[in-house]
Amino acid sequence: MPQPTTIIQNADVIVTMDAQRQELKGADIAITGGVISALGHNLPTQGAEVINAKGCVVTPGLVNTHHHLFQSLVRGVPAGQDALLFGWLKTLYPIFQRMEGADMFISAQLGLGELALSGCSLSSDHQYIFPNDVRLEHAIEGAKSIGVRFHATRGAMSVGESNGGLPPDALVEQEPAIVADFLRVIDELHDPNVGAMVQVALAPCSPFTVSEGLMRDAADMAADKGVMLHTHLAENDEDIAYSLENFGCLPGEYAERLGWTGDHVWHAHCVKLNPDEIDLFSRSKTGVAHCPCSNCRLGSGIAPVREMRDAGVKVGLGVDGSASSDAGHLLSEARQAMLLQRVKNGADAMAAREALEIATLGGAAVLNRHDLGSLQPNKRADIAIWDVSGMAAAGAWDPVAALVLNGPFNVRDLLVEGRPVVSEGQLVNQEEAVIVENVQKRVARLMS
Repeated sequence: MPQPTTIIQNADVIVTMDAQRQELKGADIAITGGVISALGHNLPTQGAEVINAKGCVVTPGLVNTHHHLFQSLVRGVPAGQDALLFGWLKTLYPIFQRMEGADMFISAQLGLGELALSGCSLSSDHQYIFPNDVRLEHAIEGAKSIGVRFHATRGAMSVGESNGGLPPDALVEQEPAIVADFLRVIDELHDPNVGAMVQVALAPCSPFTVSEGLMRDAADMAADKGVMLHTHLAENDEDIAYSLENFGCLPGEYAERLGWTGDHVWHAHCVKLNPDEIDLFSRSKTGVAHCPCSNCRLGSGIAPVREMRDAGVKVGLGVDGSASSDAGHLLSEARQAMLLQRVKNGADAMAAREALEIATLGGAAVLNRHDLGSLQPNKRADIAIWDVSGMAAAGAWDPVAALVLNGPFNVRDLLVEGRPVVSEGQLVNQEEAVIVENVQKRVARLMS
């Protein structure tokens, strides 16, 4: 075995998320060149950097399968605080029209820094607005500056109000230009290799903001180029009503009709999927990004996660945009997912460990990142270290369940590709105070 570069030593518990769901007590993890090279007890430390994990639970890095990072600059806009989905969007669209590339970069730093502190090592981002000078590269550069792994999706809106869509005409793009940029970002920015730090997917915003033609074009290009597809689907009752009125079918049927099911596809929300649609997603291996806090905030409902999981549907967690969830904290989403399923189906509907599994292995499966999601030899070294020796976990008989039940909710250390992104509870690559100062400047411009 090559000489390890890092040893995580003497963890109270290592939650492997392997096929047997092993939890190793008092164990070590060896990292070599960004990859986990060994797990065991008393691993040799000669020549390696040692991270003392006594008093800590170690888990795979958490995976966020749905976000709108640019919305980190429009949290709690007063007119939208109590609105349902469609009204909330119409409140925000005029603000979105004023955004610039610098807003995308700063909001990515803020949103991904917040996620990193919550233990998230991989985040997707659904960016569907491209006004002014905005390009997908702005968010990607923000992600690189924090150090997390990033799945950037090139979203789009093409059907404005004058054509029966929801967004104002000034915020939509022409479809030939969208398709051309789809091709550009795949060719220039997507890394298809194992261990990729940046990948790209295609993500027309939703069935009520793009045409059937663009949905089909995206599906054809994704199949041709070997990239993934993402959109919003079946989010609330308004969404269902729009689909029935305009397409004559339910959202799941619409997705199947347009080639939007399969192992390379994942849909956000899916609050209103019926049993037939759940069966369709299971058979086709279509994934779901469950966003419990956003679904609560917008009054969308409780997604049928228990039914989806029982049917074999791939389910991961998403924090959604910070304008609808108000925060980007992935472990809080895991707790909320567990609580909502218990409210709906009873106290035994979801255990804390299952919620943690959805937040790690589940998200990696949804994004087809089979090199991530568990702590095993030859997997990438995306690792979260949680200090359970403090007040938040004091009195907890089960430190693994405590991560979801009572905390701590911020990591002590986070490694991505074996490199430190959070150390002793602080971002390593950026100063939080500087990010906050830059955010306030950009928000002040938008408010003016």
